[in-house]
Amino acid sequence: MAEAKDSGNWAEPVERLHVEGPTSGKAGRAVEGRRPVSPLNGFGQMWQKTYRVDVGRPSPEEVIRTWKTNFGEFWPSYNRFYAPLAGVQLGEVAVIQGDVGPVTLSTGVRVIYSDSTSFAFMTPEGHPFAGFITFSAHREEERCQAEVQLLIRAGDPISEVGFMLGGRKKEDEIWDHTLKSLAARFGSSASVTKEVVLIDRRRQWRNWKNLWKSAALRARLRG
Repeated sequence: MAEAKDSGNWAEPVERLHVEGPTSGKAGRAVEGRRPVSPLNGFGQMWQKTYRVDVGRPSPEEVIRTWKTNFGEFWPSYNRFYAPLAGVQLGEVAVIQGDVGPVTLSTGVRVIYSDSTSFAFMTPEGHPFAGFITFSAHREEERCQAEVQLLIRAGDPISEVGFMLGGRKKEDEIWDHTLKSLAARFGSSASVTKEVVLIDRRRQWRNWKNLWKSAALRARLRG
């Protein structure tokens, strides 16, 4: 069988995640040893959400290079992205902390794909959602478009309720801020567009036990 042309752009599968570097302490312990999870492992309804912005005339390669190097700088101030020492590179694990009301939630992502015009994250057990986030840039005529696409399910029943009660709006705010900040780096003030598709309205009740690994639940118990 012929090997896929982009096979070298995919991270090798791992059973469990390992965190190295400065974030291997308290925050990293929320990710260490967790399994990476796809939407099949989640609890809630499955959504595909796509956010786009016109970043002007840089090349897609320049946009992605800048995005990888400065990923955390484009996020809202209430979210903190601790890149691994090697940066946003294939197979690396990053730690994320975010303020949810009075508590701080700790989780992370693994870089599962990377090439010159895109990269993708996969979430671990305990993350508010189970799934993939893909970041990409491409040309449309003479303009460059940057895009974030999520294919996700809420990871557990608590997170599903949280998304229904305002979490989806908060998720929109994060990616709206991210793409506007990225565009501003290249001198663009374009608005972000959003497309939302409900892929599967069913909830996977067989996965309700994900609740016991929920980062949101653990943060509330600590708080």
